Amino acid sequence: MLSKELDLLLSERFGKDSIIALATSIDNIPHCRNVNSFYYDGSFYVITYALSEKMKQIQDNKNVAISGFWFNAIGEAYNRGYINKQENKFIKEKLFFAFKEWINNSHNNFDDLNTIILEIKLKEGKFYKDGICYEF
Repeated sequence: MLSKELDLLLSERFGKDSIIALATSIDNIPHCRNVNSFYYDGSFYVITYALSEKMKQIQDNKNVAISGFWFNAIGEAYNRGYINKQENKFIKEKLFFAFKEWINNSHNNFDDLNTIILEIKLKEGKFYKDGICYEF
């Protein structure tokens, strides 16, 4: 569980369109890529495609690592399902606001049931700000 102070610090830094490195593994071989993400309430959120390699890897192993601007963590990744599901409405609105500069550039097909929200729930990590290391 993140402290209120750390949640606020993460929100300040990553509560907007943020590029993070997302590492998955399959058969003990690591795979890493950059993704656009948005932090909210202890999790990072990513719009992605259910049939992508990263999602195939996450289906086999939900443990992932992420890193960004003076931050690294281990988390569990979950497919929240189709982006337009009613249960995703709240976080979808937040994602569309955070990604407003590019969200409608034809890269995503929001009518495709395989366009999903990936949630990465933080388990442990380190966050650095102003020379202070916050561990959780």
